[in-house]
This record gives sequence, C-alpha cells and structure tokens, in this order.
Amino acid sequence: MLPSIEEIPRRRRMLGLTQKELARLAGVSQSLIAKLESGKIDPSYAKVKAIFDVLTRLEMKRDIRAREIAHGEVVGVQKDESVSEAARLMWEHDYSQLPVFDGRRVVGSITEKTLLNQLIISGDPSKISSLTVEEVMEEPFPQVGEDAPLSLISSILQVYPAVLVSRKGEVIGIITKADLLKMISRGEG
Repeated sequence: MLPSIEEIPRRRRMLGLTQKELARLAGVSQSLIAKLESGKIDPSYAKVKAIFDVLTRLEMKRDIRAREIAHGEVVGVQKDESVSEAARLMWEHDYSQLPVFDGRRVVGSITEKTLLNQLIISGDPSKISSLTVEEVMEEPFPQVGEDAPLSLISSILQVYPAVLVSRKGEVIGIITKADLLKMISRGEG
C-alpha cells in the first residue's frame, strides 16, 4: 500500500526537490506533480508508485540516522523517585518529557501532559508532588536502533513526544520533536 498522496509535497520539500526535478526523476510531467500536490487529479497507481519510489530511494540515500541527532546524555528519572523530583529535572533541563527507569531498564515515561492531567484530577499540587513517578508514569517511549532513518523517527514523533535510541538493548540517546525543529531551523541534513 502506498502512502497518502498528501505526503508527496512534504517529502519533496524535505529532499529539497522542485516539482520539475521530481517529475524528471520519476518519469512524469511537472504538471502532473503540480496537479497531484494541489489535489486536482486522481492519478494512476503506476505514476504515484513511480513518484514514491523515487522519493524513498532519495531519502534512503541521504537519510540522517538516529545516532547523528540523538542527545547522548539521557536525562531520566527512576520509577521510585518522587513526582516533584521529575518535575524539578524537567524544569532544570527545560525538557517536557523524561524516560522512567528501573535501574538501567526503561519502564515508562513522564511528560508535562502527564503532570497536568494529574493536577486536573487531584487539584492539589502537594498531593501530586508526594506521589512516586511509578504511580503516574505512562508507557515507555518507543526505541529505535542507532541506524534508524530520520523518516522513521519523524513518523514516530507524530505520535510520541520522544524516541529513545538504543544499541544492543541499552539506551544511548533520546530524540524529541524539539531536536527535529532545531535541525530544520539550522538547515541541517
């Protein structure tokens, strides 16, 4: 199954291609690309497949890998620490999420959203502060290998606030949405 046609302009721009360049590489006309991107036509499967094949091939050739953008120092919190300690770490490091560990093993996550939801439920910040992280944590962030491509990481970050990067089962880094925004603002890639 092919990705949604709406992905074409985003992926084309991420690769720095003009409509004309993409059309030449895919063996289609530039006007077809323009009409596709504006939603004015319903193209044949073969033409859309040719376009996605070119995009995928180019992305694989120049794709940035997880190890290139991950923060090597992972700030996390142990599951038996207090929620106030997690909040302090988030505030101190200007992070909106932290992985939760049991020793060196990732067992959950805690985010600003988690804490805000707890505040709504209890209405008393002092009650939340005294809870352990384990009592309020959510599921762990997804993990990818250090060779995972940027395209996979950005897809995961559409759903999760962070991605952990691992090598042989050990967490060696973390990538957040802010890291991708920083890359874009610097024009990296």
